[in-house]
Amino acid sequence: MLNLTPRYTSTRIDELPAALQPFAAQSFTLARLYAGRGITAPDELETSLSGLLSAEALHGVTEAVRLLDLAIDERQRILIVGDFDCDGATSTALMMRALTKMGAVVDFLVPDRFKYGYGLTPEIVELGIETFQPDMIVTVDNGISSHEGVARAQADGITVIITDHHLTTKETPPAEAVVNPNQLGCDFASKALVGVGVAFYVLGRLAKLRREAGKSTVQVSQYLDLVALGTIADVGVLDKNNRILVHHGLSAIRQGRCCMGILALLEQAGRDPKQLHAQDFGFVLGPRINAAGRMDNMRIGIECLLTEDWSTAQHLAQELEQLNRTRRHVEGEMRTQADSIVQALATENNNDDRANVDSDDNASNDDTITQAVSTAKASNSGARSIILYQDDWHQGVIGIVAGRLKESHYLPSIVFAPADTEQTDEDSAIKGSARSIAGVHIRDAIEQVAERYPDLISHFGGHAMAAGLTLKRRNFEAFVTAFNEVMAQMDDEVFAEQKFTDGPLQASDFSLWFAEHLADASIWGHGFAPPIFDGVFEVLSFKILKDKHLKLSLRYPDVQYPIEAICFNFDNEAWDYRAKQVHLLFQLDINEWNGKQSLQLMVKDLAVVEQG
Repeated sequence: MLNLTPRYTSTRIDELPAALQPFAAQSFTLARLYAGRGITAPDELETSLSGLLSAEALHGVTEAVRLLDLAIDERQRILIVGDFDCDGATSTALMMRALTKMGAVVDFLVPDRFKYGYGLTPEIVELGIETFQPDMIVTVDNGISSHEGVARAQADGITVIITDHHLTTKETPPAEAVVNPNQLGCDFASKALVGVGVAFYVLGRLAKLRREAGKSTVQVSQYLDLVALGTIADVGVLDKNNRILVHHGLSAIRQGRCCMGILALLEQAGRDPKQLHAQDFGFVLGPRINAAGRMDNMRIGIECLLTEDWSTAQHLAQELEQLNRTRRHVEGEMRTQADSIVQALATENNNDDRANVDSDDNASNDDTITQAVSTAKASNSGARSIILYQDDWHQGVIGIVAGRLKESHYLPSIVFAPADTEQTDEDSAIKGSARSIAGVHIRDAIEQVAERYPDLISHFGGHAMAAGLTLKRRNFEAFVTAFNEVMAQMDDEVFAEQKFTDGPLQASDFSLWFAEHLADASIWGHGFAPPIFDGVFEVLSFKILKDKHLKLSLRYPDVQYPIEAICFNFDNEAWDYRAKQVHLLFQLDINEWNGKQSLQLMVKDLAVVEQG
């Protein structure tokens, strides 16, 4: 049997929170799902916009809005400085759309990640001055650590407003206004807003101020398609506030009330907007927008979200589609190399001869891989982290590769690449992207390294589950050692993956109706986990598809028809051909083929219970 952790253990209606018991009369399974996610009252499932938190408690919002209002009235030149991911792109597009409608003189600048790095750097400010001569700079999805950039802008008399959501334990920069629910001294109840959510709140407050003053304004809620996309793509925690934002953005797209760029991207992906689900923001739309920032320049992605012309939207969506295909190819090569490194690490862990490879500027690719193996060995002794670097890796894809390593090995993973592939000597900068597991706050762990060894890390920032950092190539191995010192202090239990289940389904739940109802019962995602169930099934038949997918036909007690199941990327050598009964961890899915729909189980884990 599988070793699973139940999210909710009660099996009787009268054991549910009293407010959820009426739900149970319609669907005990759904009521149990809500209880397992901490819902104790129906109003926590509210989706009305009136249920959103007020902007009043957002520290700095009043001053930010006052300055923006003045800038619009005085026709000041406003420059939006965004970030090069999907959250930054949607934040920038949202600011551009709303401020333009309010009558602002506004343009945007997104740093080329390969030239300027992250945030409001002095170099970005100078580029902005040279190109746009702004009177005001507004950051979106960045800026909370940009002390030097703020100082550079203010030296030229430029007003700076920072809107951000990233964590910081340092004093905020002395900008004219700073809006960030995670800044010190902010009492806003939801710390889960992403960058586009913060921008939405600022603009909503500004629109209200201007409406009450009889000035040109706009209904900011018409842009919730952008807010929903950025929130899911940036893996924002789906607390009640974010679920409301995503719910309305998703509804708008399903009804075709969204920017043309999103419709064009869905067309490229062969997806029907009417059938869109919240997860599609992260798996379908987000990667295509992100591909611009990863492989080229995010301006393409932002222009796609800004255009009002359908043929232009289609053209830009095609460009993004091609960039995404390139990204997938580069990612595939890097993942293969990374897997080889980790495998070599596992099989050659006792070979000390490879631990002191002499690497110089003219090292061959084999030497570089060896260096990565030896360094990974240091990082992986005790199985506490995976940290890899190669001279020829692409910094636009390192975050994805780190995420794949984290998922497959359940360890905090950091993947580095050169900041400039033309400069890989010991004093050159390398950039790392980190992805973490539950229980390891990756940004805080990196900060601990920075505090203990102030000369190791040049820059860092991020969240609990994802972070970025820059250091010199010569400091790589010292960083690995220092990071593992931090990991060594953590309890062993943190590194043991818990697989959660929402328990068994009732026989009546194995239906297309319930699968559809379940998909729309809430906004599922990070922090409000998609439903996942387990059960013991009789195996009626099986097939191995394309040597890597296991397809099963199953029987479940009191279900009168066979149930189809699929397990993708299954190790067919691990399959017991004599299996008579299996214990599955699965999600309900609807399979569409030749215009017909059928229920399908998406198998996440499997154990043979009985052999025939």
